[in-house]
Amino acid sequence: MQKLNDLSRSLTALEPDGTLIAVIEMSLSSWLVAGIVPGIERQPLKKLAVDESALLKLLHRWREEAEKAGRRIERIAVAFEAGRDGFWLARWLKARGIEAYVIHASSVAVSREHRRAKTDRLDTELLKRSFLGWLRGERDHCKMVEIPTMKDEDAKRPNREHDSLIGERSRIVNRMKAALVRLGIRGFNPKLKRASTRLDGLRTPEGEPIPPNALAELRRDMERRRLVNNQIRQIEEERLKRIEQAPCDGPHVMVRLLARVMGVGIETADMLVHEVLSRNMRDRRAVARYAGLTGSPDESGRKRREKGLARSGNVRVRRGMIQLAWRFLLHQKNSALTKWFRSRTENARGTRKPMIVALARKLLIALWRLVREGVVPDGVVLRPA
Repeated sequence: MQKLNDLSRSLTALEPDGTLIAVIEMSLSSWLVAGIVPGIERQPLKKLAVDESALLKLLHRWREEAEKAGRRIERIAVAFEAGRDGFWLARWLKARGIEAYVIHASSVAVSREHRRAKTDRLDTELLKRSFLGWLRGERDHCKMVEIPTMKDEDAKRPNREHDSLIGERSRIVNRMKAALVRLGIRGFNPKLKRASTRLDGLRTPEGEPIPPNALAELRRDMERRRLVNNQIRQIEEERLKRIEQAPCDGPHVMVRLLARVMGVGIETADMLVHEVLSRNMRDRRAVARYAGLTGSPDESGRKRREKGLARSGNVRVRRGMIQLAWRFLLHQKNSALTKWFRSRTENARGTRKPMIVALARKLLIALWRLVREGVVPDGVVLRPA
């Protein structure tokens, strides 16, 4: 069984005299590297160009300085905040025998002053304190992000591209409808197959045809929508082809199992598997927290109130699960989860929207148990295998 990793603290004992610690403040044009070198009283700070080889040379030079001071370096630990650069640097450093960690940016506590000084140098000092506390095994200094493999990252791309293309298609359609409404033309559906051939016959309320510039714009938008539709179709066909070619592959087995649940389509199943269910989660609380389906209580003295969703997790999973929860009520009317939802909302006004979030959380945990342990939720109907 795969060992669960608690990313809120380090599970390896820290030996200060044998560990070289470095943090990197990354930007588009340069890297600022701050270190804690055993045996060296000063804490070095070096600005580098965006060059991983120069970073490796700097770490080796600091190790040589520590060894000259009589400290034998057994461990080099490097950390940086998650951001635009992704995880490639962490994978590159790990391949060269250096411990690399990616810090969840929102987990680092910062000053709550109205106007606080913020520079790259101050940020590296803050990262050093947080990373050092994490290495000591103390909780709540910061949290690390799990570093995915290149294969895991690439597996997410089709679903994310599909989601982006769906949004682009909706924007194109809305833009075409808005252009027609400005001319007073209503009731025309630009999504129809023969919509482009009907444009010349449209007339404004004044009896005039569509002006030439607006007509050219509409034709370009229709052509763009046709291209987006073809790309969406290609992604969906390639996904099905991959599942057919390797049906026993780990993620594909999960996708096929989820797709058997009535109300869950192949697109939703693929998104859930690659975004959350294939991750090595510690327990059900971690699953709900990753999806951002947990609350944010505000309690102080006698004050007790709930501020709503934390919104700190994966937005794709959260949005997809809330949409799936509404569909689940339609397709799984005899399931225990649906009956639980109905019993708490049928006689209470204004509770459906808050309770649908609770249902989405329970449903996500139930699906996680389904793909991990094979436990089918009570009353849930499955399609034939």
